[in-house]
Amino acid sequence: MLSLLLCDVAMSQVEGVLPTPRKAEKRSGAFSILTTTQITHYSQLRSSALYLSEYLPLLVCNYNADVKGNIVLRVDEKLADEGYILDISADGITIDGGSAAGVHNGIETLLQLLPPQVYSSPLATPVEVPCCRIEDSPRYGYRGFMLDVARTFMSADEVKRFIARLAHHKINRLHLHLSDDEAWRMDIISHPDLARKGGYRGGGSVVAARYGHSDQRYGGYYTQEEMRDIVAFAARRNIEIIPEIDLPGHSHTLSRVMPEVLCRYEPDTRASLGYDTRDALCVAKEENYRLLDDIFRELADIFPSPYIHIGGDEVIASQWRRCPDCQALMRQLGKSDESELQEYFTQRLTSILARYGKRTAVWNEASKGGTLPKDALVYGWESVKACQTAAAKGFQTIVMPGQWFYFDMKQTPREAGHDWAAIFDVRKTLSFNLAEQGFTAEQMQNVVGFEATFFSEIYLSQREKDFDYIYYMTYPRMCALSEVAWSGGGRWESFYPRLRDYHYNRMAAMGINFRLFPPEVKYDEGQLTASSADGADIYYAVAGSDEFVRYTSPVATSTPERYRFKACRGTAFSPEAGVEAAFKHIFPKVAITSSIAESERYPYSGAESYGRISRTSRAADVGDWVLYTFAEPVECRRMEVATGNKQLPRYIFNEGYIEVSYDGVQFERVCNLTDGRGVVESPREAIRAVRVVCTEKGNGARFVTVQAPIVWPEW
Repeated sequence: MLSLLLCDVAMSQVEGVLPTPRKAEKRSGAFSILTTTQITHYSQLRSSALYLSEYLPLLVCNYNADVKGNIVLRVDEKLADEGYILDISADGITIDGGSAAGVHNGIETLLQLLPPQVYSSPLATPVEVPCCRIEDSPRYGYRGFMLDVARTFMSADEVKRFIARLAHHKINRLHLHLSDDEAWRMDIISHPDLARKGGYRGGGSVVAARYGHSDQRYGGYYTQEEMRDIVAFAARRNIEIIPEIDLPGHSHTLSRVMPEVLCRYEPDTRASLGYDTRDALCVAKEENYRLLDDIFRELADIFPSPYIHIGGDEVIASQWRRCPDCQALMRQLGKSDESELQEYFTQRLTSILARYGKRTAVWNEASKGGTLPKDALVYGWESVKACQTAAAKGFQTIVMPGQWFYFDMKQTPREAGHDWAAIFDVRKTLSFNLAEQGFTAEQMQNVVGFEATFFSEIYLSQREKDFDYIYYMTYPRMCALSEVAWSGGGRWESFYPRLRDYHYNRMAAMGINFRLFPPEVKYDEGQLTASSADGADIYYAVAGSDEFVRYTSPVATSTPERYRFKACRGTAFSPEAGVEAAFKHIFPKVAITSSIAESERYPYSGAESYGRISRTSRAADVGDWVLYTFAEPVECRRMEVATGNKQLPRYIFNEGYIEVSYDGVQFERVCNLTDGRGVVESPREAIRAVRVVCTEKGNGARFVTVQAPIVWPEW
């Protein structure tokens, strides 16, 4: 039997290719890939042929002119570098590319025309692939993703799996965020303590715990051998890795390992209980530039990319204001503002990079002066305007405003994630269009591509789930990024059917825990109904049970608020949905007091009003507490009380417990804190007060965030 099931063949048609090809011609018939089919290739395409053979276990041979019955990989220099022509006839398959990069893109398109199982295991032959001719090339040469491994460590194997899936979406740059305030992930042989001490935090490390896990030494780092292997793995998949060492701010870990890099003044550490929280390098110390020369010399040898990203974002210049050496340097240079010191610092690093044959890449803040060389890459993250400004100045600009391309943002208000930029899903990412955002023709000429990002502060606290949170957050938004960066944008009406009817099955075969849209739930005349636009199965659970059962028909009920629904399809699932009352909270009047004085800028009244967050005036010590006293006894089914930011466990009581009082006098301990928060489940009577007690000194910061209680009413 030469063909697979008809339903499998139907799922591999040309109209399902993502990103959308420039030109695709469907033909009748199919080519049968047999066990005797060979992958023949031009000599410079040996690596490409071996890559294809990982998915199609066929004999790989040097090129011969006989196309009949074979898959042939060739270079055609008349094509654009990343352009390709995929031609499938009943006699054979040819992939012509402008270079190995173009051939790789053609291979990825060929894989999409095969049954989805090709991504999960080497595809058994015989198998049929539909006849067609696809002529394609990307509109933008830079199609990138920034992966933050500093906040949450990912092993070398995890990074390679992530890279493999990027390659299937024709992403060709991985911007690897290797250092930040939380960790240093790259082994530097000339300064081994940077990674071997700075790669870890908490549990007695020199770097304080963040995002929970204070009782363990958490982290890891990449040896140079591991990183060279990752770089080579990516290169075989047409992905260039651009390393980032974030400087001169976001350098808390560096300063904890090497305190001598900091400015020369005695910091006030009373609020942080003796812990030095500074995070900016001293710009005036020559020894700092010698250190950075060592670091970049080693990085330049590991990473073939012409660029090294040196950060430049969110520098707290007040540290330079207090430094006598930085002030003396300002006078020497004739500078009037501390921000101008960042220009000086960037110039010095640019010279170091040039010494090792590298060019500078920076976040958009570092391009605000007039000294950054025009061959620098500028990453516009703050806003569309920041991208336009960089492009107008003539910089090669990477467009990545957080409102569209920060995939650590929530996708709906009730899901985990950040919300400082926006709350958005795949539809908004796909909608980005340079012209519609007001880019001029001149500015567009300096846009070299797009990038999305995943800053991983919240990833650590999600690692114990039974799915991989990073993929839930990045897919299918990554598919929209690919479409925007390859073709300049797309229409949801044509993109979504490709995604749902074809690409969902591919992502499932890749093992990606991607996100589905939540089911639509309606209640009318005593009937709860649910439907999914994603063609997914729907399940529901009833209050009091965590067991989900298959939804097959409307549910008759007089209490629709007790039901919650979710959609599942392969490896994918949706956030929970229900009638609005299922997610209702109540807001009882509460007074917040503490053993720690409140912040003048963020007083406890902010949390009392269920509005803004509040802060203490210092970090917590053992025995410190926060007390929530309710004006009237609160009847509820559940109450959550948390220290730390709403979206992630930062600025928390690292360890502690919760006590509850039913009379306002006597307290009983009900639970320990996990990541700074605890839950009172099914209280036996109305609650008069709740107290959070700290059992561990400090949190690596100068305050604790105090939140309003989250209260669920009784059913």
